[in-house]
Amino acid sequence: MAIALVVLATFATLFTIAGASGWWVPAVNEQAIGEVSRWCERVGGGLLREPVNTLANLGFVVSGLAMFAVLARDTTSGTPLRNRFHGNQPIALLYGAATLFLGPGSMVMHGSHTFFGAWIDNVSMVAYILVPWVFNLAVLGRWRDRVFFGVYGSVLVGYGIGYWLFGSDLGIGLDLFGLSIGLWIISEVLYRFWSQRMRVLSGLVGFVVALAFGITPMVMLDDPDQYWWVILFWIPGVLATHPPTGRRTYTPWFWAGIASFFIAYAIWTTGTDTHAWCHPDSPIQAHAIWHLLTAVATWCFFLFLRTERPVAAPADRDGGSILAS
Repeated sequence: MAIALVVLATFATLFTIAGASGWWVPAVNEQAIGEVSRWCERVGGGLLREPVNTLANLGFVVSGLAMFAVLARDTTSGTPLRNRFHGNQPIALLYGAATLFLGPGSMVMHGSHTFFGAWIDNVSMVAYILVPWVFNLAVLGRWRDRVFFGVYGSVLVGYGIGYWLFGSDLGIGLDLFGLSIGLWIISEVLYRFWSQRMRVLSGLVGFVVALAFGITPMVMLDDPDQYWWVILFWIPGVLATHPPTGRRTYTPWFWAGIASFFIAYAIWTTGTDTHAWCHPDSPIQAHAIWHLLTAVATWCFFLFLRTERPVAAPADRDGGSILAS
C-alpha cells in the first residue's frame, strides 16, 4: 500500500507539471481546444483537456487501493491464505497493480490528448486484461511462477513496442485488448468445465463473446483477412492441458462484474462526438460513467477470484508450479 501511494504521489506531481506546461504536441486524431473531443467532452485549454473524463479514472485508483488494503489485511490477520488472490502474494499484487495502473494510464490520455497518452492508456488496459486469462492458462497448464510472469511480461512488452511502432493494431490487424476479453471468457469456461472434449470445443466460445459485441460469425466468415485472429480463440484449449485444482463461486461477483462491464459498454457506445446524446458541456459524460462502472467491474472480478477453494489435487501436481501458495 505504501509503495502504491508513493507511486501515485509521483505520478500526480509529474502529471501536474506536464499539464501546467501545456502538455506537448497533440496526437493527430485529437481535436483542438474549444472543439468537441472524440469522447464527446469539449476540449479545455487548462490542466486537463477532458476534465470529467479524466477525473472519472480515479475510480480505478480507488478500486486498486482497496484491493491492496484487503490483501494487506489478509496478511496481518494471521488466517491461512486460501488461494493466490489472498494476502500479499505476487499474482494478487499484480492484479491490484494492474487495476491501479488503469487510472493513471487513462488519465494521461484524456488529460493530455497526446500520442503518448493514447499509448499508455492502451498499455494499461492490456496490462489489466492479460492477468486473468494468462493466470487461468498458468493453472491449467501447470506453469511455474517464472513462466507465468515471463509470458505475461513478454506479451505486454511486445504489445507496448508494437503499438508504439505500428499503431493500435500492431500492424497486423490485431486488437489485443478485445481478443483478450474473449480469451478470458474461453479460459474461464475451461476452468469451470475442463475436459478433453471441451478443449477442442472451447474456441467456439470466442464467437459467442464476439457476438455480444455485435460481430457475427457470418461477418467473420465473409472477411477472413480482417478476422484472421479468430484462430487464436483456440490458444486456451491448446495450453489448458490439465484440469484446475480449485473451484470458484460465480454468483454473485463474476456475474456482477460481467453485468457492470456490459452496462458500461452500452453507455460507452453513446459517449462519442457523433452520438445524438452527446452534450459536450455537461458535467455528466457517458465516457466518464464507462470508467466508473468498469472500475466497479475490476473490484467484482477481484472478489470473484478470491472465492476459489481447493479441490482434490491431481496426481501430477507440481509443487513448484503456480498452484503452490
